[in-house]
Amino acid sequence: MRFRSTPVHKSAATVISAVIFLFLIHGAHCFDLPGTATEIFQKIGEERKISLAPHCGSNPPILDPESGVGHVEKLADFNSYVSGSPECKHAVLLASDVYGYEAPNLRKIADKVADAGFYAVVPDFFNGEPYDPNNPERPKDAWLKDHSPEKGFEDAKLMIDALKSKGFSSIGAAGFCWGAKAVVELTKAKLIQAAVILHPSYMTMDDIKSVKLPIAILGAELDHLASPAVLKQFDDILSANKVDRFVKVFPNCSHGWTLRL
Repeated sequence: MRFRSTPVHKSAATVISAVIFLFLIHGAHCFDLPGTATEIFQKIGEERKISLAPHCGSNPPILDPESGVGHVEKLADFNSYVSGSPECKHAVLLASDVYGYEAPNLRKIADKVADAGFYAVVPDFFNGEPYDPNNPERPKDAWLKDHSPEKGFEDAKLMIDALKSKGFSSIGAAGFCWGAKAVVELTKAKLIQAAVILHPSYMTMDDIKSVKLPIAILGAELDHLASPAVLKQFDDILSANKVDRFVKVFPNCSHGWTLRL
């Protein structure tokens, strides 16, 4: 898949749904089929223009435990926001950024993914303690000691086991910022069938070199953590390793754009 930086008027939920749909339902090499991605993008979800969003650290969401049309239940001992029919055969795990699973826009994305025909799950990997930039007694470095992306991966493995025990035949995952690292680790361990990472952080070139499963990477033109130049390197690595991929940079957007609009 050629690296592109062109205007697109699709929501993050639409892209996640389309990519996961293509990889899980149609299998590998789906993006080699002319027009397939565009057709699925048109069928799934609503279109809305993506505009400028501040960096995620400068504009935290107002958390709302009542947001979304789904509900919260326990999965693998984690409170999890779930949306969609449990009778569905395909699940999508959404790993949040540092602000956690009560972010309204994250739940809206989960609801739209569910509307596309998936069982969407957003776990509370922080056990009720998302990062709070307004808490001077708990700076991010201290917070990360208890909530590292590596721990997120260990927790995500428990979630995957829980979903498999419920009978889901295929599982994809989407990771936002902090959550992208956990999702990439899931691909390296081949615990899922497809992945989407959005404005990723805590990522290294070695991480990408180890990815062998279909992956989409959605970045932002004005991202200081995962710049277009960095994503171009990611794309080159995946291309050299012949990994099915979809890499896109969204113009006039900053880090965190999918959850701050």
